[in-house]
Amino acid sequence: MKKIIIATRSSKLALWQSEYVKAKLNEHYPDIEVELKTFSTKADKILDVPLAKIGGKGLFTKELEIALLNKEADIAVHSLKDVPVNFEEGFVLAALSQRFDPRDALLSEKYASIQELPQNAVVGTTSLRRRLEIKLLRPDIVLKDLRGNINTRIAKLKAGEYDAIILAATGVQKLQIEDEVVHFNPISTEEMIPSMGQATLGIETLDNPELVELLSVLHDKNAEIESTVERDFVRTLEGGCQVPIGIKATIIDENSIDVRAIVGMPDGSEYIQENLIADIDEYKTIGAALAQTFIDQGAKELLARAEKVAFE
Repeated sequence: MKKIIIATRSSKLALWQSEYVKAKLNEHYPDIEVELKTFSTKADKILDVPLAKIGGKGLFTKELEIALLNKEADIAVHSLKDVPVNFEEGFVLAALSQRFDPRDALLSEKYASIQELPQNAVVGTTSLRRRLEIKLLRPDIVLKDLRGNINTRIAKLKAGEYDAIILAATGVQKLQIEDEVVHFNPISTEEMIPSMGQATLGIETLDNPELVELLSVLHDKNAEIESTVERDFVRTLEGGCQVPIGIKATIIDENSIDVRAIVGMPDGSEYIQENLIADIDEYKTIGAALAQTFIDQGAKELLARAEKVAFE
């Protein structure tokens, strides 16, 4: 190939991620021209409604997939947490980047941690998963919806609309804007379990063996192992982006992997939580097996009720 066109959303974070992939491709293939082409997705345009009510995070990927089908681009770069677990025929997840910082983070102008927030503090997040986990940590906290890109969300925090907001740590770190707030405090994955694939980039393309082989230089095996566990867990639960699911697989060493998962109601009134240490060689079956233990405890019924609440 002489040229690769990357389809990307136009937000600062999406452009950073696509520029990162472009740099990696340039490093490995100096003779191939790599170009970024921006597209606006439905989720970028509708900022006053929670994602759960307009179709979930798959709305961040659909327009980019259409660009691939229309031959307007060769590959699309996504935050893996936004990528649905089931691909339509003809599309493949060709490569996964090395994982960045997978933690959520608390940002505040006054308070250094969730524990330091005053009684009935107002915290901004629209994520149903984060709502669940915040309520388990601090039932008194008042949750308020928060949409928009990272800079918009931080501006709302600084304007005094919230006592704190919760964002993915990696986005703030990539844009190097930690110093724009007084307190930027990543939260351990033991305390707040992230979304599947959080902090990993997924490179999608049409099922073209030549291009998939070319993109293999971007692929990270550890990210594949962790994301396989996480995505299989969500796929088996049949839980899309509209329900509160946290799942984090962490490679401990060459033999073992730690897996933590939680599902529940957004208000924290009911939840199921498990963690286990498993043989890393079984990573292709761990996620589905763990999901089955959740299903046996009533997880599907719980998530159905959680989804109903989210749409009310």
